[in-house]
Amino acid sequence: MIELRVNGVLHQVEAGPETPLLYVLRNDLRMNGAKFGCGMGQCGACTVIVQGKPVFSCVTPLSSIGAREVVTIEGLGTLAHPSPLQASFIAHQAAQCGYCISGMIMRAQALLAANPHPDEATIREHMEPNLCRCGTHMRILAAIRVVAAGEHA
Repeated sequence: MIELRVNGVLHQVEAGPETPLLYVLRNDLRMNGAKFGCGMGQCGACTVIVQGKPVFSCVTPLSSIGAREVVTIEGLGTLAHPSPLQASFIAHQAAQCGYCISGMIMRAQALLAANPHPDEATIREHMEPNLCRCGTHMRILAAIRVVAAGEHA
């Protein structure tokens, strides 16, 4: 049995220490926001935040988490009350197919938590590991810039 703190709640899961975090989030905890994309940590669809840092959950074994806090898209806001970043993504229509968006939001959330007002170059560099196959990168960047500038969507 492994203990895992996700979105402020302590969970006990029956999984091996080598099991990818993504599998436990989706299959055991039924948190389906993080998506399985490439399975190799190259696309970012599975991005979650672990102790303030964005990680590819598809290649992160449970054994590497320990007592560190995991935050998923489900921990940011709700449909009725989205977080400021989620609201900005909605207002800027940053999602086309939506597959990459939770990973994009989680990577951006980690940046904004560490640096609330990053410049354009910092935003672009930080977001570079996550891919959007639909090509909405400009809308994604615009949504992040609005929140970084302290504006409301």
